[in-house]
Amino acid sequence: MDDCYKLITVGVPELDSRIFYVLLSMVDGLGPRRLSVLVDFFGSAEQVWYAGENELKSVPGIPGKVISELVDRRKRLDPEKEIQKLADSGISVIFGDDAAYPEILKQIYDPPKVLYLKGNSEVLQEPMLAVVGARKATHYGLRVAETIARELAEAGLCVVSGMARGIDTAAHKGALSVLKPTVAVLGCGVDIVYPVENKKVMADIIERGAVISEFPPGTPPVAGNFPQRNRLISGLSLGVLVVEAAEKSGSLITADFALEQGRDVFAVPGQVTNRLNRGAHRLIKQGAKLVEEARDILEELGYRIEPAGRPKSVPEENLTREEKKIYNIILDDPVSSDIIISKTGLKSSEVLSLLLVMEMKGLLKQLPGQRYVRNH
Repeated sequence: MDDCYKLITVGVPELDSRIFYVLLSMVDGLGPRRLSVLVDFFGSAEQVWYAGENELKSVPGIPGKVISELVDRRKRLDPEKEIQKLADSGISVIFGDDAAYPEILKQIYDPPKVLYLKGNSEVLQEPMLAVVGARKATHYGLRVAETIARELAEAGLCVVSGMARGIDTAAHKGALSVLKPTVAVLGCGVDIVYPVENKKVMADIIERGAVISEFPPGTPPVAGNFPQRNRLISGLSLGVLVVEAAEKSGSLITADFALEQGRDVFAVPGQVTNRLNRGAHRLIKQGAKLVEEARDILEELGYRIEPAGRPKSVPEENLTREEKKIYNIILDDPVSSDIIISKTGLKSSEVLSLLLVMEMKGLLKQLPGQRYVRNH
């Protein structure tokens, strides 16, 4: 990671003037837009940090509450100690003029002045495609997101998402399943695992790709941070794919940012009776490209690489007649054993035995509640 700022010097004998962007990022309410106003007014981040309170209050467009927070914060912070603390944490800092800073992100309105990173900064130079969607996703949505993400990763696109529950996690796992890098953009500090059950996923992402945030370490995952995070997800990407999204969804916010930023928007259709698909269907009605497989995205972006590792259909000759009956009943959505018994007309003991055998063959996967899906 030679292209980003390495915070490794004990004592920090001479502060890089850009470090004051780090200190200013710790001020509540001082986002990229307001920070730009202050820097333009005073000439540098360092001069903003040391400006007098009355001088700060004279800057138009900056709320008094933010000025008070800045004045209070700098009374309590020691620049050298804060930078050393960051260095000891193993977190890298990328400034807007670093070679490691993604060029595509510089194109958006008010890009972050500083990014915090754990992992490999080099992946930020890869072409990225965002995959986002519902937290409470269906099995269908999770499977589609993971499959498409895997194929995009195999085709050379770095999958970026928000590491949230549901579709985001499935997308990251899709890329990781073929040992490809993926980038997670957090709505909290990169030193915080959120959600907590994604500890292993986050570790795998850091090992192969990167976890980034514009929020300083220690920032909790409060609701107000996520729209800002979503703007970063779309800003890093050539396009945004939405897989399952309700009518009021954070994923639609990401899609709106994508449109504002001139990015392509893609959406996966689903069952019309499922409310989780209404947001994605609305995007399609508004002109988003309908996506059934990764190839639809790759062709739209001008990629000639065919995604590898497509799921293969099960050869009919490898199934007994009874197994075929069961397999043909189980399609995209989970099916209960009771329904399988009813539709096949077979004895319950025979069906349960066949289901176990088909699981062992890797054809089916059992979900909670004795429900079964194909193991694609």
